[in-house]
Amino acid sequence: MNFLSKQEQLIKKSINELGYNVDEVLLIPSSRKEFGDYQYNGVMSIAKQMHKNPREIALDIIEKLKENKDLVNVNVQGPGFINLSFSDEALVNYLNEVKDNININYEYDNKKTIFLDYGGANVAKTLHVGHLRSANIGEALKRLAEALGNKTISDVHLGDWGRPLGLVILEISKRQPDLCYFDDNYIGHYPEKSPVTNEDLMEIYPTASIKAKEDENYLEEARIVTKKLQEGHKGYNELWKQIIKVSSEDIKKIYTKLNTTFDLWEGESDCYKSIPEMLEYINTLNITKKSEGAVVIDVKKEDDEIEYPPFMLIKSNGGASYQTTDLAAIFQRVKNYNPDEIWYVADNRQALHFETVFRAAKLTKIATDVELVFAGFGTMNGSDGKPFKTRDGGVMSLNNLIDLVKIESEKKLLPNIIEDRDEVAQCVAISAIKYADLIPFRTTDYVFDPVKFSDLNGKTGPYLLYSTIRMKSLLANAKKENIKYNNVEMIDDNTKEIVLNLLNINKVLIKSFNTKSLNEITDLLYKITNSYNNFYSQVRILTEDNEKIRSSWLAITDIVYQNNVKLLNILGINVPERM
Repeated sequence: MNFLSKQEQLIKKSINELGYNVDEVLLIPSSRKEFGDYQYNGVMSIAKQMHKNPREIALDIIEKLKENKDLVNVNVQGPGFINLSFSDEALVNYLNEVKDNININYEYDNKKTIFLDYGGANVAKTLHVGHLRSANIGEALKRLAEALGNKTISDVHLGDWGRPLGLVILEISKRQPDLCYFDDNYIGHYPEKSPVTNEDLMEIYPTASIKAKEDENYLEEARIVTKKLQEGHKGYNELWKQIIKVSSEDIKKIYTKLNTTFDLWEGESDCYKSIPEMLEYINTLNITKKSEGAVVIDVKKEDDEIEYPPFMLIKSNGGASYQTTDLAAIFQRVKNYNPDEIWYVADNRQALHFETVFRAAKLTKIATDVELVFAGFGTMNGSDGKPFKTRDGGVMSLNNLIDLVKIESEKKLLPNIIEDRDEVAQCVAISAIKYADLIPFRTTDYVFDPVKFSDLNGKTGPYLLYSTIRMKSLLANAKKENIKYNNVEMIDDNTKEIVLNLLNINKVLIKSFNTKSLNEITDLLYKITNSYNNFYSQVRILTEDNEKIRSSWLAITDIVYQNNVKLLNILGINVPERM
């Protein structure tokens, strides 16, 4: 059990021994450091239950708490707010426990199997800034869950089966009608090489999309192609496989740049295969009804504050809806992986869609024992407050965004970085993009400023990288000069704030896990790093004459460095060797 949790349990035990029954004790960082480092604000609740004066209860409790040798400066302020600090000896013991086992800060008792659906890239389309937050938030949530000991399965869930693919196949048929994929009588082997490149696809889909908007006949042809594809047309399916292969390779490259990985590279097409079995099961439940030619499930509840449309199981044309595909995905995932929870990381604007799907999953008992979570997010905007675009007003690709920030990041690198300058600049750029993207609470829109977020000063990814690399360099120099350090032997006014920030790691991680947002982690990481930098600027660690002080400072540096690397890794940020 981590240090703060142990202390909360001890305080709870002391309070209960006095006859005041409390279920939990929560210590929060004090806003008035002159009174103590932490506060306990539960006395008011106890007083209400006991019908007693809260200050009298608080005074009673602090007398009991003075028996705990780990606590100092235990006092009461106001009507009954208890303030306290931890003794230096207790904090030193905590630091040495963490130094021996960093995972003390990453404990979590309620471990689960969690399936995460994020990414959501559409095949045959370029990844643009609209895909950024899903990749960053989803990847960080997965890493956070794993750091706390949970088992995770992640899926990119490609958009690979709807009308966009029908449009692409139709446009290719218009341009290259003699390809064997369009010959219904073809019986030979299909080519191993794709007839189109990814660059071709980047032009083909927008062209086909515009044609479909302007020409109803073209759109109808696309509908027919899509239907034939989904019904198993051999040639179309073989061409579809080539398109998926070419497009996925490019998508993987961009996700790799963002340090975003997936266990599964499945898509809507994989879920589509489960639809017949799922429909057969649902038809036995007698919960569907006909509505204007479609088959639907009523999901509204009496206490709904908004109008929930029915879940559309089968469209009026006999096809499966987008909602049906997502329900089939849940059906398949529960069957194959038996997760405790399934998390969907997607744009806030899909909230109604997912709530409708989740309700259908519960009504059909497809996900009876599975918690379904929608982790929606806001938009990344430009300086005008509108979704981030290129200078000419178009949607910016992720590759272009990375290059834009990379140019700014390269300006900050040391001049002696020559050989791997491009690689380091990209690493710094990714840190700038990711950290800026995770600073706001998940559901909040924010303004992305490439210059501001690539700065080496302030609350930025590059600032955290530079500071962490400097810690590593300091430890390396100590080793080079044969300066040894072991355990922390003392803390002082220079290092106290660092230690108090480190104490909060476990609570912050669990809170972030529960809220499915990373802003608490970005804030704490900045506080830890900033408190260390304040300490670093006030002392001369390697030239400190007092061996006990110097050894303790180096040990604390090592602890902060290890935690920084681990916390940055949770955010999906790699630390380069230098910058």
